[in-house]
Amino acid sequence: MKTIYFIRHAKSDWGVKCDDFDRSLNKRGEKDAPFMAERLKKYGVKPDIVISSPAKRALSTAKIIVDELKLSENRLKTDINLYLTSPQEYLRLIRKIDDKYSAVFIVGHNPAITEICEILSGIQIGNIPTCGIFCIEFDTEFFSAISANGGEKLFFDFPKKHN
Repeated sequence: MKTIYFIRHAKSDWGVKCDDFDRSLNKRGEKDAPFMAERLKKYGVKPDIVISSPAKRALSTAKIIVDELKLSENRLKTDINLYLTSPQEYLRLIRKIDDKYSAVFIVGHNPAITEICEILSGIQIGNIPTCGIFCIEFDTEFFSAISANGGEKLFFDFPKKHN
């Protein structure tokens, strides 16, 4: 079995003039990321690896989650192919993940993260909100075998669900 937790970055700050890549989290994002990490901790979720977009808002979200879950920093990797990309690129990345891993966090951006979740689960989501987590389980031993409609949704959680 392979399990992928797709995590959209937490809310970012649009008020500061900077390149899109360098946008940081805003106050709500800084509050939501640890909150969602606590939700994962409550259910005993521990990834083998965390793969994040290197964009500041995504990487900050990933680092907060890694810290809150008390994971070793060497579990956190970045991949530029998760930034401003397509669902097809997400699928290429997924199929290259080392099969020694079973549980993977992928931290990225909309619209591609919502679209890949819809493709893999066969479920119309419409939108994964900021700091939302969509978890899909695949009945396979190989990431290279993951394909459209091949996974089963385990859960979909996001901060505003708890307000």
